[in-house]
Parts: sequence; structure tokens; C-alpha cells
Amino acid sequence: MFGWFQRLLPQKGDFFGLFEAHAATLVGAADALLSLSKDDVSTGEMLKVIRDREHDADDIIRRVLTEVRKTFLTPFDRGAITSLIGAMDDTIDEMLASARAIDLYELKELRPEMKEIVQLIHEAASVLAEAVPLLRNVGANGARLHELTGRLVSLEGRADETHALGLKTAFQNAPASPLQFAVAREVFKNLERVMDAFEDVANEIDGIVIDHA
Repeated sequence: MFGWFQRLLPQKGDFFGLFEAHAATLVGAADALLSLSKDDVSTGEMLKVIRDREHDADDIIRRVLTEVRKTFLTPFDRGAITSLIGAMDDTIDEMLASARAIDLYELKELRPEMKEIVQLIHEAASVLAEAVPLLRNVGANGARLHELTGRLVSLEGRADETHALGLKTAFQNAPASPLQFAVAREVFKNLERVMDAFEDVANEIDGIVIDHA
């Protein structure tokens, strides 16, 4: 009877494949954000690329949420699955917000500290893309996952420092151009939120490692 019941259940969702696909959208968006940070680049063109990747990510998270509802056996607790994909989705949403701010204010040249944070975002996306496939075998990969999440947290700390330095430099120039300071503060805030979101993803992965490694 139990075998008959199992055959009635939906097939186990490929959550790992969906996580990896979402991580790929983050890498694609980070690549475009890095290109956007270069001087005299068409911000509108790169914004479209990031927006397209964000739409791809939206499709993936909808699939994950659908699979969670209909799948009887999941590799992790349902709450862990939805929290992880949600944190990943927040990350690409913040990338899109950053790109929109740069495009809105028609910044043709970013401040050096902004470019440095974008580099950190690009590196964080690569680290995450390495970490996500390791979730297929948390028991064997727990130590490596912990190393990679530690790198993400470290990158976020570096971004905090760069953010503070950039704001201070912008403020020192504020008497000459208060409007430019307001713009710089807004862009810095958006870029820093991207790194905060990566740290949230790292914390979600660490939670899975603690529960399953």
C-alpha cells in the first residue's frame, strides 16, 4: 500500500538544479554590473541585461515555490529551501536597484570606491556559484561550504569599509556639490545592500550546513 501511495506523489523536485540556475542569473547580473561600472558604458544596455536576468530569477523562484508545495520529500526543510531561494532573489533584486540608480542619475563615471564594491559583488557572485552545487552533498562538502560562506561574509565586511570610505570622501566634497553627494550616497547605499544580501545567502547556507552536515 505504501508503494501505491508513493506512486501517487509528485516526483521529487530538482531543487538543486533550480538553485544552480538562480546562481547563474546572479553571475550574469554581476557580469553586467561590472561592465556598467566602467567609464562611458551604455548604462541603459547593461540595465536591460540585469533586468532580463532578474526576470529569469523570478521565473526560477516561482518554480521553486511551486515545487515546495507539491513535493512530498524535499532535500532540506521546506523553510530552509524557501529562505535560501528568497535570499538569493533579494540579491539580484538589489543588483537591479543599483543598476537602476546608476542609470537614473546618468553616472558616466563611478567613484573609485563604487567600482571597488562592484568588484566585490562580482567576486561574491562567483563564490556563490561555486558554493551552490556543493549543496547536493552537504555531508561531504560541509567544510568547504563553510569556507565559502566565510569568504562571502569577509567580502561583505570589505564592502562595508569601502562604503564608509567612499561616503567620507563624497562628504568632504559636499560643500562644492551637495547634489553630487546625495547621488553618491544613494548609489553607495544600493551597492552595499547587494553585499548585505550576499551575506544573508551565506547565513542561509550555513544554517543548512549546521542542520545537515
